[in-house]
Amino acid sequence: MNSPSGKKDSRKQKGAAAEELAAAALIEKGYRVLDRNWRCRFGELDIVAETGGTLVVIEVRSRSGTTSFGTPSESVNARKVMQVRNTAQQYVHHKRYYERPIRFDVISIILRPDLTPVSMEHIENAF
Repeated sequence: MNSPSGKKDSRKQKGAAAEELAAAALIEKGYRVLDRNWRCRFGELDIVAETGGTLVVIEVRSRSGTTSFGTPSESVNARKVMQVRNTAQQYVHHKRYYERPIRFDVISIILRPDLTPVSMEHIENAF
């Protein structure tokens, strides 16, 4: 029987696995990962990376096994976009990255029960 905390732990494990896969894929593409799970009062940024002088804020979304509830990237709603943008604004201020261009990407991952990827899609300029 799954307890509420068991489900939360499982969700955290899936999220951590997806973020690890996303970071590895970004590094393989030549991105430099600057921060992971950066937090402030507005929220959390999953991954902040840099490529070609552009600061890239990446929201990682995952689902297990099926897309019957939509793809992971479809779960990025207007509220989430606003939260990520506000958090990124704080990040830029905190790190003093004022003059750098910024881009917002989404990495969408479908995971098997063993947390290996079925598919991964990197959507540049997602919002």
